[in-house]
Amino acid sequence: MRLCAWYLYGEKHRGFALNPVANFHLQNGSVLWRINWMGDTSPRGIGASCGMMVNYRYFLEETASNSALYLGSKQVRASEQVLALVSQFQQNSKL
Repeated sequence: MRLCAWYLYGEKHRGFALNPVANFHLQNGSVLWRINWMGDTSPRGIGASCGMMVNYRYFLEETASNSALYLGSKQVRASEQVLALVSQFQQNSKL
């Protein structure tokens, strides 16, 4: 889950999220909200994402500012759960 959090939050292509689904939601003003272990146990889900599923949350009053923040300065808004996983990844990573 830590690696998944880092992939969605920290891995970039030209400053934007490497994952195309993440990039779509973040451009539209969402918050990277939650990573769910074994959230998709279908054969396709296991093959594509090791069964992990991600929730993006839209706070309607913040979508415009979140979108502008992401598009302008390439900053990803994320929940405490995701940020904690990112922090754990960074502490333990040898990258």
